[in-house]
Amino acid sequence: MMTINIQEISDRIELKQLVDQLSNYADTKENEKQVQLFTEAGKVNIINNEGKVTFQLSGRDEILNAFAKSMAGFKSVFHMSGQQTVEFIDDHHARGVAYNYVVLTKEEADELITTQEGVRYDDYYVKESDKWLIDTRNSHFIWRK
Repeated sequence: MMTINIQEISDRIELKQLVDQLSNYADTKENEKQVQLFTEAGKVNIINNEGKVTFQLSGRDEILNAFAKSMAGFKSVFHMSGQQTVEFIDDHHARGVAYNYVVLTKEEADELITTQEGVRYDDYYVKESDKWLIDTRNSHFIWRK
């Protein structure tokens, strides 16, 4: 039987809120708040469905610019967060996997175009000043239609 202490329960809740809040800020296009959920030197790797890294971002400024630019063309953004699993490495490091169903809409020639994506995030978290942050996010875009 697995024993979980109060601190681990608290950490798991905080990590789930971290991942969900990142999606919430993406949906409201509050990219300045979104990047504050990463460490100062945080990294984002975009990985296609063949497992190849197609784009790399490093540091909050680079992440902010890329996130803001990528969302600017969409009328609405919607993330539905799914399951998250977390493995603790030590008291200040953890690794997790989170899933999102993402719907993006934009207008083209007075027509609403909708794109749907299935994304798996392989995250590495760091606890700094008693707050969990994302240090590295490997974004696997599994499917798109």
